[in-house]
Amino acid sequence: MSKTKEVVIPDELTGYSQTRLDVDLTNGKIEKSEISGEFCRDWIGGYGFAAKVLWDELKPGVDPLSPDNVFVYAHGPFPTTIIPTSSKYGVFAKSPLTGLFGMSISSGSVGAQARRAGINMIVFNGKASEPVYMVVDDDDYYLEPCEKTLWGKGCWETEEILRDEFQDQRLAVMAIGPAGERMSLIGCITNDRNRQAGRTGMGAVMGSKNLKALCFRGIKGIKVAKPVEFYKMAKKLIKVANGPATSKYRDLGTPSGITSYNKLGMFPTYNHREGTWEKITDGTFTGDSLNEDWVVKKVACSQCAIACDHIARVPKTHPEWPNLFASIDVEICYSFGSSCGNSDWPTVFKCVALCDDLGIDAISGGVTAAMACELYDLGLITKDDLGYELPFGSTTNLVRFTEEMIMGKGFAGEIFGDGTKVAGSRLEEMGRKNASYYGMHIKGLEMPAFDLHGMSSFAVGEGVSIRGACHLRNGAYGLDAKGTFDRFGYDKPLERGNAIKKLEDTYAVIDSYIICKFTRGIYENDAEMAKVYELVTGIPVTDEFIFHRGDAIVTLSKCFNIREGATRADDHPPERFFKEAHKKGPAKGVTLDEKGFQKLLSGYYEARGWDTETGIPTDETLKNLGLDFVIGKLKPAGGKKK
Repeated sequence: MSKTKEVVIPDELTGYSQTRLDVDLTNGKIEKSEISGEFCRDWIGGYGFAAKVLWDELKPGVDPLSPDNVFVYAHGPFPTTIIPTSSKYGVFAKSPLTGLFGMSISSGSVGAQARRAGINMIVFNGKASEPVYMVVDDDDYYLEPCEKTLWGKGCWETEEILRDEFQDQRLAVMAIGPAGERMSLIGCITNDRNRQAGRTGMGAVMGSKNLKALCFRGIKGIKVAKPVEFYKMAKKLIKVANGPATSKYRDLGTPSGITSYNKLGMFPTYNHREGTWEKITDGTFTGDSLNEDWVVKKVACSQCAIACDHIARVPKTHPEWPNLFASIDVEICYSFGSSCGNSDWPTVFKCVALCDDLGIDAISGGVTAAMACELYDLGLITKDDLGYELPFGSTTNLVRFTEEMIMGKGFAGEIFGDGTKVAGSRLEEMGRKNASYYGMHIKGLEMPAFDLHGMSSFAVGEGVSIRGACHLRNGAYGLDAKGTFDRFGYDKPLERGNAIKKLEDTYAVIDSYIICKFTRGIYENDAEMAKVYELVTGIPVTDEFIFHRGDAIVTLSKCFNIREGATRADDHPPERFFKEAHKKGPAKGVTLDEKGFQKLLSGYYEARGWDTETGIPTDETLKNLGLDFVIGKLKPAGGKKK
């Protein structure tokens, strides 16, 4: 690990609290230990911390819903500093949804309050004998039984009850709802009402451990290594974050992308049958119409200058959901909107409110609902199955389906309550042939708001995502949307691979710091992104060092997946993109080409220094990244959960 050891750790490490709590839920014991300076330097925070812990401390092949799974809470060195968007946290475990590396990141107040309480990481093992929640109140750490007080309640009510109990509206609460309690594989964690650690079923892991919630509050301060220089840089970053670099997120929120991606044929419609929608073209279903007609408030997380959280309200006069409030982003506009063929905004709001409160990932939930709509359209599920009709464009019945899916009730809950992959398998066991084909997922994780027809670079970027279908692991959609490469072609495989790798390494650093990806454009260059880390922690790093560690974090996560049984075949988008072309729009007549995709995938592997046939990191690459401890340990454990 020569490149790492060359970076000297200062006598006083700042930014980090270096405090780790180990919680054995089985016996209720909580132990406190110090995270070493070397560990902080090598793994940065958040994502990096968890990647190393899960590799070291999770036995290969365990059932993700067993007490043997390890659940990690972690943040980086920046919460409570004035760096924009620095109040973020991550949760990590073996995913019950994919059987692979599970991770989800959320914003709000949790990261800041956990840091004020002096925590950097909490590692949970075992399972409590009864439902509990954990409290971190400065130096006071304890578990509290809650079967009679919180278990069975929604995330929003849980948060309110705990804040009332502590008589402190600043108390940061992250909680699961009934879906997580019943261990739905798409269960999420909600905090600050409108913020979710949504993806890969981390709520189900908490439910499997009888862990209802975590609460944080504290009054501890934070030191930075070079306060004068840090203040100057932070002030500059705040100014830029208040400017044009983030204006689209501030003005229209993430739904600002609906119109532009629709024009490119990239906005998924009718369960990815098409990439354009007339309801967007005519202005009915756009970021502009959402903000002009429905949004009543814009909300920012702690230490955020952007306020991308746009709160919509259904009027008091609405016959079904009067005065309903919901937090809306582009992923929800896709999942419960265009992909379900639903342009009724109040229906979208109600569906996302159910997901956020009762506790499932609203991306996975909406994509699963879209699958059900298409299966209904094709006659593979019927009114007799559901008890009601569910064609594309459903409104009231879409809400009914969503609630049943979340709560595990009826045919909708029994078949679709664990996401698309499991739903396809269950239906095929019932004789509904080819049902799995219509489940739009990668590695078991449902697709985000990008259609891959005519997006050859992002098809690879999303395919190789460590946690499954995801636009937040590398952002390779920009390579196609901005014309960096021919989005309909398959040339320059190594160049594309290097571009995807660069984005992926950058995102790994961002997710380890942890800061919001919406602010990635406020840094002048990679050197400035590395410099802010040095000014906070005192560790004298270069951009080369920081992104070398990003490379190591991605590669270690890949090794985790290989150890759990993942192969090259898992780095692949759904077959629909290779077999069915759009019938309209810019990608009309286009499908992904299998041979071309495989060529680009090999180019990506080559760029990473992984074997171009298998995608397994070579020993030389592992040594270069300081991952010598992985060598000889990549034999699959056969532990993937189907």
